[in-house]
Order: sequence, then C-alpha cells, then structure tokens
Amino acid sequence: MADRTAPNCHLRLEWVYGYRGHQCRNNLYYTAAKEIVYFVAGVGVVYNTREHKQKFYLGHNDDIISLALHPERVLVATGQVGKEPYICVWDSYTVQTVSILKDTHTHGIACLAFDLDGQCLVSVGLDSKNTICVWDWRRGKVLAAAPGHTDRIFDISWDLYQPSKLVSCGVKHIKFWSLCGNALTPKRGVFGKTGDLQTILCLACARDQVTYSGALNGDIYVWKGINLIRTIQGAHGSGIFSMNACEEGFATGGRDGCVRLWDLNFKPITVIDLRETDQGYKGLSVRSVCWRGDHILVGTQDSEIFEVVVHDRTKPFLIMQGHCEGELWALAVHPTKPLAMTGSDDHSVRIWSLIDHALIARCNMEEPIRCAAVSTDGIHLALGMKDGSFTVLRIRDMTEVVHIKDRKEAVHELKYSPDGAHLAVGSNDNSVDVYGVVQRYKKVGECIGSTSFITHMDWSTDSKYLQTNDGSGKRLFYRMPSGKEITNREELKLVQWASWTCVLGPEVNGIWPKYSEINDINSVDANFNNQVLVTADDYGLVKLLRYPCVRKGAKFKKYLGHSAHITNARWSHDYQWVITIGGADHSVFQWKFVTDRKSKEAFHIAPQETFADSNSEESDSDQSDVPEMDSEIEQETQLTYRRQVYKEDLPQLKEQSKEKHRAVAMKKRERAPGSRVKLHFIHGYRGYDCRSNLFYTQTGEIVYHVAAVGVVYNRQQNTQRFYMGHDDDILCLAIHPLKDFVATGQVGRDSSIHIWDTELLKPMSVLKGFHQLGVCALDFSADGKRLASVGLDDNHTVVLWDWRKGEKLSAIRGSKDKIFVIKINPYCPDKLITAGVKHMKFWHKAGGGLIGRKGIMGKTETMMCAVYGWTEEMVFSGTCTGDICIWRDMFLVKTIKAHDGPVFSMHALEKGFVTGGKDGIVALWDDTFERCLKTYTIKRAVLAPGSKGLLLEDNPSIRAISLGHGHILVGTKNGEILEVDKSGPITLLVQGHMEGEVWGLATHPHLPLCATVSDDKTLRIWDLSPSHCMLAVRKLKKGGRCCCFSPEGKALAVGLNDGSFLIVNADTLEDLVSFHHRKDIISDIRFSPGAGKYLAVASGDSFVDIYNVMSSKRVGVCKGSLNYITHLDWDKRGKLLQVNTGAKEQLFFEAPRGKRQTIPATEVEKIDWSTWTCVLGTSCEGIWPVVSEVTEVTAACLSNDRNVLATGDDLGYVKLFSVMDILYTCPLIGKYAKFKRYVAHSTHVTNVRWTHDDSLLATVGGGDTCLMIWTHEAEGHREARHCDSEESDIESEDDGGYDSDVTRENEMSYTIKALSTNMRPMTGVKPHLQLKEPSVDERPPVSRALPQPEKLQTNNMGKKKRPIEDLVLDLVFGYRGNDCRNNVHYLNEGADIIYHTASVGIVLNLTTACQSFYVEHSDDILCLTINQHPKFPNVVATGQVATTPSIHVWDAMNKQTLSVLRCFHSRGVCSVSFSATGKLLLSVGLDPEHTITIWKWQEGAKVASRAGHTQRIFVAEFRPDSDTQFVSVGIKHVRFWTLAGLALLSKKGMMSCIEDARMQTMLSVAFGANNLTFTGTISGDVCVWKEHILVRIVAKAHTGPVFTMYTTLRDGLIVTGGKERPSKEGGALKLWDQELKRCRAFRLETGQIIDCVRSVCRGKGKILVGTRNAEIIEVGEKNAVCNILVNGHMDGPIWGVAAHPTRDMFLSAAEDGTVRLWDIQEKKMLNKVNLGHPARTVAYSPEGDMVAIGMKNGEFIILLVTSLKIWGKKRDQRSPIQDIRFSPDSRYLAVGSSESAVDFYDLTLGPQLNRINCCRDIPSFVMQMDFSADSCHVQISTGAYKRLVYEVPSGKQVTEQSVIDRITWASWTSVLGDEVVGIWSRNADKADVTCACVSHSGLNIVTGDDFGMVKLFDFPCPEKFAKHKRFLGHSAHLTNIRFTSGDRFVISAGGDDRSLFVWRCVHALH
Repeated sequence: MADRTAPNCHLRLEWVYGYRGHQCRNNLYYTAAKEIVYFVAGVGVVYNTREHKQKFYLGHNDDIISLALHPERVLVATGQVGKEPYICVWDSYTVQTVSILKDTHTHGIACLAFDLDGQCLVSVGLDSKNTICVWDWRRGKVLAAAPGHTDRIFDISWDLYQPSKLVSCGVKHIKFWSLCGNALTPKRGVFGKTGDLQTILCLACARDQVTYSGALNGDIYVWKGINLIRTIQGAHGSGIFSMNACEEGFATGGRDGCVRLWDLNFKPITVIDLRETDQGYKGLSVRSVCWRGDHILVGTQDSEIFEVVVHDRTKPFLIMQGHCEGELWALAVHPTKPLAMTGSDDHSVRIWSLIDHALIARCNMEEPIRCAAVSTDGIHLALGMKDGSFTVLRIRDMTEVVHIKDRKEAVHELKYSPDGAHLAVGSNDNSVDVYGVVQRYKKVGECIGSTSFITHMDWSTDSKYLQTNDGSGKRLFYRMPSGKEITNREELKLVQWASWTCVLGPEVNGIWPKYSEINDINSVDANFNNQVLVTADDYGLVKLLRYPCVRKGAKFKKYLGHSAHITNARWSHDYQWVITIGGADHSVFQWKFVTDRKSKEAFHIAPQETFADSNSEESDSDQSDVPEMDSEIEQETQLTYRRQVYKEDLPQLKEQSKEKHRAVAMKKRERAPGSRVKLHFIHGYRGYDCRSNLFYTQTGEIVYHVAAVGVVYNRQQNTQRFYMGHDDDILCLAIHPLKDFVATGQVGRDSSIHIWDTELLKPMSVLKGFHQLGVCALDFSADGKRLASVGLDDNHTVVLWDWRKGEKLSAIRGSKDKIFVIKINPYCPDKLITAGVKHMKFWHKAGGGLIGRKGIMGKTETMMCAVYGWTEEMVFSGTCTGDICIWRDMFLVKTIKAHDGPVFSMHALEKGFVTGGKDGIVALWDDTFERCLKTYTIKRAVLAPGSKGLLLEDNPSIRAISLGHGHILVGTKNGEILEVDKSGPITLLVQGHMEGEVWGLATHPHLPLCATVSDDKTLRIWDLSPSHCMLAVRKLKKGGRCCCFSPEGKALAVGLNDGSFLIVNADTLEDLVSFHHRKDIISDIRFSPGAGKYLAVASGDSFVDIYNVMSSKRVGVCKGSLNYITHLDWDKRGKLLQVNTGAKEQLFFEAPRGKRQTIPATEVEKIDWSTWTCVLGTSCEGIWPVVSEVTEVTAACLSNDRNVLATGDDLGYVKLFSVMDILYTCPLIGKYAKFKRYVAHSTHVTNVRWTHDDSLLATVGGGDTCLMIWTHEAEGHREARHCDSEESDIESEDDGGYDSDVTRENEMSYTIKALSTNMRPMTGVKPHLQLKEPSVDERPPVSRALPQPEKLQTNNMGKKKRPIEDLVLDLVFGYRGNDCRNNVHYLNEGADIIYHTASVGIVLNLTTACQSFYVEHSDDILCLTINQHPKFPNVVATGQVATTPSIHVWDAMNKQTLSVLRCFHSRGVCSVSFSATGKLLLSVGLDPEHTITIWKWQEGAKVASRAGHTQRIFVAEFRPDSDTQFVSVGIKHVRFWTLAGLALLSKKGMMSCIEDARMQTMLSVAFGANNLTFTGTISGDVCVWKEHILVRIVAKAHTGPVFTMYTTLRDGLIVTGGKERPSKEGGALKLWDQELKRCRAFRLETGQIIDCVRSVCRGKGKILVGTRNAEIIEVGEKNAVCNILVNGHMDGPIWGVAAHPTRDMFLSAAEDGTVRLWDIQEKKMLNKVNLGHPARTVAYSPEGDMVAIGMKNGEFIILLVTSLKIWGKKRDQRSPIQDIRFSPDSRYLAVGSSESAVDFYDLTLGPQLNRINCCRDIPSFVMQMDFSADSCHVQISTGAYKRLVYEVPSGKQVTEQSVIDRITWASWTSVLGDEVVGIWSRNADKADVTCACVSHSGLNIVTGDDFGMVKLFDFPCPEKFAKHKRFLGHSAHLTNIRFTSGDRFVISAGGDDRSLFVWRCVHALH
C-alpha cells in the first residue's frame, strides 16, 4: 500500500519573471528601503535591485490589479479581482499581512490610495456603480461608501493639501469629493469652454485646490476647485496613463513611450523617450512611473521595468522583463543547463537563466507559440505554433533550422525521443506526427487513434514507445517510429517511461480529486529521483504529491501565486527547481524544491512559508488515516439546528396573516387573563451536544443554559434565576474573566449573541448580523474586552468582537468542518485558536480579517477542546481518541493518553489542568501533563447524602468542567450537574432528561409531584415542592410518550413507543401489569375519573382501547378516526371520551364499549369534563394563533378552578388564556383570543399540566428535554411587579382614534423633487421639441425696413442698464408647520430661533430680524432637532426627503456642515433626536418598516438599526439623561427601546394594568424623573408610563390631539401643545409641572377658530410655539403676551404674486383664502385680507393704487389699496381665474380663466364691471398674460404649449408673425415663445417650466419649474438649452416668479412648500 500522506518536501517561491503592465496602472513604487514594489498575477513582489533578490507577498487568492504605497513607504495596499475581492495592507519589509479589508466590493478593486497621514485608504470597486469606499484600514472598517460613477473610474487620489477631499477620474468625467460624516459627496468637474469633455486617465493634487490630470488625447488638464482653468496641450502624443508627484515635481508617462518630468508649477523640465533608447522599441507604452530623487522607475505595457537615472537619462536600465500580453503555453527546460525556455502568444520565445534570474535571449517568431521542446543534446529548440506549423531553432544563436507546416490546427505538444533521433509533434488535428531529426526533420510516421486533440505525450526510455493523452480523456500507446497503435497491453507491462507528463494513467490517479472535470489539470511532471509529482491546474494551484499516487484524492501540498489557470509545469534538469507558467497572467514562476532533509533548517526561512504551504484542505480521502469517529461526536457533527420557522420571521408571518384575519377580529374582544405564571425552576441542563457551558459566577452561583434560557442556580437555597433574552436554543456559553458577565449564543436565521449580567439578568450587549443558523462557540479575551464567536454556517465563520461597542473587529471563514471550540490567547488578544473536526487552526488578527494557519500534526485528529498554557506559545488540546496534544506555536510537540474515549472538556488552573472525558472520569494533571495527580470517578457509590436526585448511570460522559470554591463542577451528557468535592464525595445539584424528546407529563392528583417519560427510555418522578429534585427513575425497554396517575395516585400508567403500555406502582415504579396490543406509539393514556375503573389508551394506529383496570381486560375499542390520536379527555362521570386526532377531528366515544357519538357543539359546552387537554373544537378556537399554517398548538390544560387555559405550541411558547364564563367549561369562542405569552422553551412545547391545586404549571419541551415549573399567580393576589409577557398577536383592532391632521400626516406621500411631474394638466408638444415653421418673409440680409423695436419696454429710464449676474437668498417667508413637528427651537439663550421650510434651514435673529440659511439639503427638510449638550452648542441635525435621504448635522451659527449621514431609510427621515451626551443621533425613516437607526454622528458610523413598526412612527426621542434608552411613538404604537451594544431591544408599552386602557395613536413624548415617560395621544389624553408599564392617564390634557411635548432640561417642566378651540380656561398651549399633575394654559391670540400647535420649545421665561397655520409665536410665561415672529401662508400652493410698481413690497395670493402684503425692507407681513375663498392670482394697477384678485371659484375682486375697501367684484366664469392684468394705460382689465377664455373689462366705465369683449379660440387653459406697452395687444400662454396674441379690446387673434415681431411688450411673464425657447431644459419630459419673468431692464429672465429650481438666463434666449445659473431651495413646483421694481429683488413662490423666497439681485459691474 503506497504512503497516502502528503509528501514531506515542499516548494518555496524563489523568483517571478514579469511585471503586470497590462490593464493596470500606477503600480510600481520605491519603498523606504529603496526596494521596488509591484505585482504579478496574484503575488506582491518586493525586488531588491542591489542584491537582485525578491520577496513575495502571498495573501491574495486571485489577480492583484491595484496597488498603493503608504506615505511612510513601508506598507503597501493591494487589491484583487474576484467574486468577493479583498484588499490587503502588508509590510514590504516582512511581507506579512497587517490588515485585510473585505465584504464591501464585488468584482474587483480598481484603484487604491492612502491619505496624507496614512490613516485612511480609499478604494474603487469594479462593480457597475464603481463604488468608492473610504476605510479606516487598521480597524478594517468602512467609514464611508458611495457610488462612484456610472462608467469606469481610472484613478483616485486624496487631496494632500486639504483634509477630507478626494478626486477621482475616469471615462469622460472627473469628480471632486468631500468626505463628511459617512457621506462622500461629489461635484463634477466643469470642463466649460477651456477643454473638451473627455476621458481622464490619471491625476495628481497640488496646493491651493489645484489638480493636474492626464487626458486620453495627451493633454494635461489643470483644475482649480472644480473648474478647468487651463490645458497643457500635447504634453504627450497620446493618452497619459500615469502621473506621479514627488518633492521635486511631477512625472508623467504616456502611451507614446515618453516619460516627462515637470516642476512644481507644471513647467516642463525634461523628456525621456524610451523608444529611442537601446532597449526601446516601436510601440512601447508607459503604464506606470515613479520618481524619487534621481531615480525614475518606468513600467511598460509589455511587462518590462526600466530604471532611469536622471542625469544619465539616455541609458535606462532594463531591470525586469516578462512576456507581453497573450496566453503563455510553451515551456521547456534545457537537458543539461539551468535554463528554461518559454514561448507565448506574443510571438516571442525567451530563454531564462535559472541561476542569474534573468532573461538571456529573446527571439520573435511569425506566429503565436503554443509548445516547446529541447533536443536531448541541448542543441535544437523545437517550437509548435498556433497555426499548425513547427519551427526548429539552434539554441546557440537562435537561427532557424527548419520550418514545417503539415497541420491546420495548433500544435499543442511536441517531444524529442530520449535517443535524440525523433521528434513527435501532437496537434489539435487529433494526430501525432513523427519526424526524423537526422533526416532534416523528414516525416517518418503518424499516430492516428485519438478522437480528440492531443494534450500530453511521453516517450519510453528506449525510445520505442509513445503514450498520449487526448482531450476526451483517453490514454493511447503507439510503437515508434512507425506510429502503429498498440492494443495489447501485455507488452507495455515492462515499459519504463523516460518522463511522465501525462495526466492519465494508474501512476497518477491520485492527482484527480474525486468527481472532477477531466481537463482541469493542465500539466504534470514527475521527479523520479525524489518520487514526487508536481501538477498545475485551472485554479492557479501548484500541487506537490507523492509519485506514484495510485488512489484518487491523494494528499498534497498546495501553493498559490498564479491567479488563474497554470498552463505548464516542469522540473529543471537537476530537479532543483520547478518552473510554472501562467496562461492569463503570462508570468513565469520559479520554485525552489526543498527536500525533507533541508526542511529541518527551513523553519528559519521567511515566515510566509507556512502560510503558503497549506496541508491540503480539500484532500478528501482522510477517513483512512483517522480513527473511527466516536458515536457521540458523530451525532453532534450531524446536528444542523435548522428550523422550519425562525422566531425572527414571526412578525412578517403575522403581518401576512393579519390581512386575512382583519374581518374576523372586528368582534368585541375579551381581555387577556388576569392571572399569570412565572418561571420558577427548570429540570434540565444542555449537555448532550454542548461542551464547557457550566461555570461558577463571582458570587458562587452556577451559570449554565438549557433550552432558550440562561440559568443562574443558587446551590445554597436551591433556587434558580433566569435570563430570558433569547428566543431559541442557546448552544454555547462563555464567562467573562471577572465572572460577572456571561455570553450566550443561540440558534437563529441571523443568530444573536447576548452578553448579560448574572446578577441583574440584564443584557449588556447584543451582537448580531454575522452568523447564520446559529452560534456554536464563544470565548472572552483575558482582558474581557473582546469576544470571539463561531457560526454554524457552512464556513463556520469566526468573528472577533469588541462586544461593549458591539463592533465586529474581524471576521473570516473558519473551516469547512465543524468547529467545536474557540479560544483567545490570554497573553495576546490578537491571536486565537479554533479546534474541531479534523483540524486545529492558529489565527492572528489583521485589520478586518484573520489569518489562519493549520496546526502541523502527523495525522489529522478531531479536537474536542483546547486551552492555552502558561506561555503565549503553549496550547493543549483534547482529541476524540482520548489523547492530549501539546502544541508549541503551531507545531505538535507530543501527545499523552488521558482518557478512554474523547476528551470533552479541559480547564487550565494556576498550576495544572483538569480534564473530563466520555469515560466519566475527572482527572487532575500537573502543569506539563507529565503526571496525573488525581482522578475522580463519577458513580453512584460516591454520591453525597445531600444530593438532589439520583445518578442515572455510573461513569456518565463528562461534557463540562469548571473549578472554583474548592469544588469541581461537572456537567454530564445525561443532563446532570454535579459538584465534586476535592476530597471525593459528589453532590448532584440539577438534572434533567437526556437526549431525546420529552412528551409524557402527568401531575399527581393530590401531592406536589409530577411524572415525565421521554424518548431517552426513562420514567422519572419529580418533587415539585421546594426541594426540586428527582425522586425516582426507572429505565424502560423503550421510550415513552405519555403517562397518567390513577385518580388516587397509587398507580402510574405509561404508554411506550412500541405500542405497549405498563401500569407501575407510583412509589416504587415496579411493574403491576403490562399489555402490548398495538404496533404504533401510544400517544395518550388516561384513567377514568372517580374510582379510576377504566383506562383509555390512545395509539398512533388511530384507535382508543378501553381497559378495565380491575380485571386487566380490554373491554372496548373506539374506532372511526381517520388519523393518529393526539389527545384524550374523560367527562366527570367516566362515561364519555373526547378525542382529538392528527386530522384535526374532534370525536366523542361512549365508554366502556367505545361507541361513537355525534354531539352538537352547543351541547359539548354543557358537558362537565373531568379534564380538558384537547386543543380542538369550537370551545377553544381562540387558542389557535394567527399563523396557524405554520404552527400547531400541541398541548393544552385547563386549570382545576376552570379559570385559565394553558397551551403549548410548536414555537416553544407557553400561553395563558382566560376562560370567561365559569358555568360553561371553556368558551374561547371566536378566533384569536387575547393571551399572555411566555418564551423559555426553545422548540415545541409537548405538554402542559396544572398541579392539583393550580399553584404550579409544569411544561415539558420536546427538543430541549427540559421540564419547567412555573408558579401561578392568580388574579386577585399578585404583587404589583410586572414581568414581561407579550400581549396577544393581533393588536386590538379598535382604531387609535381619528383626527384630520394626524391622518393627513400619516398618509402624506412626500414627493421627491427629482421625480416630480407637472403641476398643471398640460397637453401638446413642449416648446423645445416643436419644429419651427420658417416665417413667410425671411428678411433680406440688409433690411430696408425699420430697425426692430425693443422686445420689452424698459423702465430704467436714463440709467445705464446692467445685466444681473447672480441671485442671493435674502429672505424666506414661510414655516413648515402643517405636517412636521417639534421643528422650532431657541438658540444662543433665546437670541435666535431656528426652523425650516422647503429645503432650507433658517436661523432668525430676533433682535435684527435678519435670516441666515443652511442650503445644503437636496430636498425638503422634514425634521429638525438641536443638540442640548453644552459640549455641542448650536449643533443642529436636519433630515430630508429623498430616495436615499441624508441627515445633515451642522453648526447653526456658521452654517458649516459637521457631518452628513447617508441613510438606509428610503423615502425620507421623519424624526431625529440627539442623546444625552450629544454624541449619538437617533433617526426614524419613512420606509415601510419605519427603520430606527442610531448613529455616532461625528464619525458618520451607524451603531445600530432595526425595523421600528409596520405603521408610521411620528417621533422617537432619547431620554434626556440617557445614551441608551429612547421611546418611539406612532400609529397605535409606543415602544421603549434600549441600545445594547449593536442591537436595539424594545418593549411594547403594557396597557393592561389600567382598566379599559386601549392602545391609541400616540403623537408626542416627554420625560420625567425616575424613568417616567409621558406620551400624548390623538384623543387629547396623556399617558404616563413607568418603565414600559402604563401607570396613569391624564384625561383630556387637551380637547384635541396632543401634537407636541417638550421637556425642559433645567427644571423638568413640561410644555404641551395640541389642537383646541381657544376658551376661557383652556388653550392649545399648556405648561405643566414635572409629574403632569397641574398646569397653566395659554391662549394664542391668532384669531383662529381652532388653534393647532405643532411645535413647542421653552427658553428663559418664554415659550416658542409653531402652529399648523405657519406662524411662529413667542409667548411670555409671566404675562402670557403673544408675539408673532413668523407668518406664512398656511395652505398652498401660493399661486399669485404681484410686485408693487415702485416700492419694495409685494402681494401674494394663496389657496388658503388670504392675500398678504409683504415688506422686503421691514422683513415682515404688513397686512392680510381673508377672502373666504381660495385665491389664484393677484395684480397691481400701474399706479399701485388698485389691486385685482382672481379667485378659484371664477370671481374676481378689485380693492383700493389705501382703504382695503372693495371697489368692485364680478363673477362671469365658473372655473378658476388663472391670471389677471391691468393694461399699462390703466384702462382695461384682462381676466384669464381655465375655461380657455380671456375677458376684457373697461375700468373707465365704473365699478359695475361689464364685460366688453373676450378672446375666442384659445386651445387650452390660460397660464400667463402680458399687455403690450401701448395697451393694444395681449399675449397669452396656454396649457397646450401655444403662445397666442390678440388685439385689445376687440379680442381678434393676430397670426401674422411680422406684426407680432414688432410689438413691444410692457411685461413678459410667458414661458412660451421663440424668444424664450432656451429656458426649457433637456430633462423636462415629465416636468415643466411653470413661470417666468423678464427683468425690467429687459436683459434677464428668471424662471421657475416643477423641480423647484429658480434659473437665471439672459433675455432673449432663442437658442435651445441656454446657459444659466440655477438656485435651489424650494420644494417641488414653483408657481410664480416676479422681479420687484428696479430689478432689486426676485420673488419666487412655492407650490408644495407654501413659502415665498426673496432673492437679492447682484448686478454686473461696468
């Protein structure tokens, strides 16, 4: 039998020929040690030119494509391609990994760059979005990520002179990025007129915001800020690929083969043309330059590296060469010299010296070369070509000997015969030709037999035979030289082969993994001397195996380096080296062969050795040399812990089901039961599949776990306390070194780890998000700061956490095999070990990853436990064969036999160790495992008298050991916990059933006892009184599923799984009688009540047998059920049986004969049942949950007082339902009753039973094997302490109340500006898409006609007209109060206030009335909060609407952005709140889940995030004294949240403590001392909560909804604001004391019928109020005086705007029925008129003495300005008036309506306003109208995108273009017409330009559009898509825009935002 271990020699990478120049750039640098760093294939190379040595970095597993050098020039970052690519940061000196950055990019990492101080690294991905990531690379954390560009990015660089700024460039773009918070915000570079928009290939940053960039056409573009300021033309002949900045200046390299040096101001210094030098050639292309001092490194496209010395720049040194791009297939080695020949698709053949590591000859051929061979005498070199020819060269001078072409397809293999006489040439034509060498290569034979292309050939040593392999996997033999095929294999028996390069044949069977594709191994070469074989495959692996290797799946050593397929591998002639060549990476690797003798010294070689040489993970024939696996371990490795339904999925399932059940639930619902249960004691310990999960705590209690519960057991008092934070099986437990905290990990789809306090039983931190399926091992570090965990996913992911912060520090795939244990090195927390099935791995942390090495041991063993010893290197592990392995570093030093069978647990002591094994022995050892000091055997004989229970068997398998308090604590597989005294006696503390489901449970009729029977084949009796122990146990021949006490408690019946049952004595458990009548499981068994005369036995055979107990005879059989029987109950008289079956039938049988009865449901309820354990029937419909498709109710039991029904279900929930009516038995009629729910069991609860006096409830779990005892607190007498039980599934469907404002806010769909559509119902073709008809009289070039008149009458008489350059936002009238809340605050001790409207944050100084603005938001602001911590004065956070919205944190005084947080809340952010320390920010999204997120806003890091509620959350606020506690309120929702580490834990508010309290819609929240919380409701009540329990209701705090509450931090007083009619007593604003008991009401003197307060804030003696009517009011606390600070329109849109003809005043008219007069200089509203109807348009008369107002109902009004009296009004139309205009001579009034009409009125005829004429044939509604300067014409723009001109007053249409062209207009507000085509933008397909206005000077036009942008153009602008400036701030839809007199200001009116913006015009200087 051949040796099947891996060979004991290995390969070491010695040299790599080549450099990756193709498709990569900027990848060649000098390190600090003057070495050169670059990469080839998957290897980072550090090349020392002086010593001609290379070092290699081998941490990547695929092609490296990007490289960056740290500013200190020692560390290097490299990025690779691949499905899950990662970045390695490594040390160029030691070539060791420093950090691994992963999990963010896909496809590959295209560019990398370090910042100036080297703290941050930026990377660009190859994904479709070209994602840009900024990393804190030492911690492996992403600081920010953003989509980079839609097209490829070629270069990225940090601006080294400005912090947090980056520049990226690529295909047709350059972007300037700023990093703020977690947001990267780009600005695109503006090419302007200075240069063409083109692809930018590289860049470098300089001082003063200057950036230099190299373009595709060879120019250098120079940028200042984001603008292109100049170009340096023709810097290179074509594309500039590389630019490198150094102290002296810049170096650039281009495709033209030149390198240019520039000084710091980019003035040219010199040019080096590499094409002209000795080594140069035509077509040389530079890909990378690096300039340091007087040396320049140049990397070329063709894999060369040049080094140029500046002062001798004509003579560059060629220091590295490799093949150019193209596949590399040909490889041959010289027969006598250390030379290798390679030939490639680049047409070149090259000869390399393996000793000098250099290229010594090169020759270019006509064709791509595919294979090579050297003749035996070393004189000829034969090359096979891709076109089917072959050429023979003389090696000496590379001259051609012969060129022969006999084939059409590529020659893939050729070989000379060992005697040198023949050359065999194998081609893809499926044949081998044989040529005679001496006859000048005449063809002498042909081998035809293959059906596919020839892949490999070998000659025999006597040159008489040839063997071939072909593509179809056939191996054929030929006689040489004739080429006749040999079919008789006998004559081949003795053939010896001269070489072995074939991949088929018995000698190389072992190279194939099982089940592999035939062609994925490309090359093999055998080394006969050392009996090893090297193989090269498609996955880039070089493998070393023993030769011959006969059996499939042999062991190997593997080496990475080549990234993709390796095409060939050969031994050198003296077997010193292996040469391998890569196909795609066209590199040549030279490996040193180190034999066993040498490898003894090899431990001192570079440390990367062990890393590259991995001991064959994939090798899959291990079973042979691993001893038989222990049965227990075998079972355990099979456990997957997968669930059908994970608890995490329940909320979604419920949501889905709720929809179906809404209808049912409308019936009036009863309340949940008043009584409750509390977990009291658990019999059980999880030992059967967990290890080392039992510890002493600080206080000497014992902590362990069972089911989903962490148990803290006090052995003095025999009591237990429970940590109930988990919702599924706990699988592992680790204790903190201080023994006060415990970490537990559970099963779950996204399984969590809880770290909790053993005293308080509170979670300190919850870690989740990284482990799927479950967590199976945990360990704390020695300092207690870190925690390591292992997942149950297929890769057994290992994660290292900073658990307090909840941060993942590092993660890595652990191993394919199951990991049993993980341990952190106590001396160095960066190191850890994992051990498990067939492996032991040693890890160390590197940034965000871990680097692991396999322990080096002879044969692979399965490790069950491991501990660190007394030094950093020592590790001890216990194996599954009973040995202890002792490790130093990662080498196995020795093994010691310790136990018979596996060693399951070990523990390190101060001096020595303790171990426990399957043999039931605890052994104490000295500190080197030399001596066993003492052994303790666990057996019954040594049980101490005080034991709580009985030992089931001697020598149980030991699964956990722990020491402390002079005892050894032992946990066994049988679920027992024992304490071993050092002197020998053993005390049993806790025990439970062993592995196997527990189903049977019965409680004693009058004693506090219960019996259980389980699949573990035991029947046990438990004492439920305080002694809590097992009283008796009996082993059964089979497992059992049910049991029952007889009515007097003397006998106990047990049903077994084989269809038999027995009746035993209840005290001694000895048999009384047994029967075996059935084949299937006995599923339930019941004595009849009273005397217990009959026994009913239900079986899985779907029968119930009835036995007479006295005569021991079967007296009846109940037949007729369709399926197995699940439950049985007797009636009180012992005459009737109720039966449930698996087919959900409810049947009735009469005893004793078993006759079936049908009983109507109404009668069933009247029957007096002795017990009720059935789960079906109308009377208990309500116990079935909403998600009953997924889960079954498995058990039920009615309490003996008939008040409470307890149930157990498949999800592990125990539920209590109240039974309302005592007369009937159990009418839980109607589905989905209210209940209380308790989680403790992890999987299905199989049975529940009340004790005889209802004082306890016993429940048993199936999978978790435990028996849990719950104490029952009945309704009347329970303390007022609340434990957390969840209320019922369906929240009561009573709606939470109704209020129009709340409904509007809830249903608000916030429009995202960028997606907005047109506001007006337009039809037709947009102006910029209309085709112009040429006008009739195209004027001759020199016109005799009059000069064209001005387009517009200008009103700046005599002044020099100056164009407007810019607009500056000066004033905003408006406040967003109608759908936002809590958004007005005081700043600076009340000197300023801050609020928002549209997308602008406004700071208003109360003394000067000046406004300043924060305008960085891209869309509407929805929420605003200020940071109240003194460390962060005036820090404001605002959240906005958007598809991916952001939160901005900014300084209110200087408007600097401090941080931008890009969120995951789609749609928008509706609430923000700062924590007590001011460091955390809480945000709530508008996404469907209403996600709640917590941020560290300064770093921009997301701390935690979780779905908040299915319906809208209005507000979430931190408690003012906390950084971890906050409360969220919303539609029928209030939740109390805690931030624990990374997780958000929440509790629903519990209302059940107050009679008839219902969950209403909650709108606001405030806080009081001692954990009090106040929430304002929709009904006007305020709820007062203590922790999460409702303690009181302040009824009708307001008469309407309480919209806002504010907690004053300095004195605790609370301000509330609501919706109320002002009255004597009450107002909408109230100030309360700290407990919300007394209050003072304030009246807001606004004159409204109903006041509705949306925001309150309290300063010193003042209260600031924001109302729904867009007012902000300051109220004095003492005198209650109201001062209105801000006014605005309360409802929009604002349609009408008119500027006063001479003064800086303007009017606005809006949908809210008011017209308001505003003064710009005074910055305030002067007056408002309530019209009672929505207004649409407004106009001043030319003198400014009259105002005309058009209404939505078709009426118009004319007011006199002085008295505001109505001068006249008229209603001739029924549809809205769209525009109204006075003629310039004040004679006519034109009124345009949406009924496509314009009416003219003559004002000189007096106020009766008779219509004198109207315009006909208007195609659509009227938008804007303008009079001509002479009042004779009017132009109308319409909704059909048509502009029409009519005569006044006749109303005739003017169609002649020449007439229209000569009109001078008095004003221009039309968006249509040839003069303004340029104002329509390209992307106006959905949205329109809605309004425009030409300045009085006639030189500019401003427009407003549906995107909310104000744009400034030159007028006229007849060219399409004219240039403009744009100004943001409004929400979607501008409705109107006007210049004020003298063009001093522009006023824009918002549609959606109900705000008026006043912009100051900046005029150009002359």
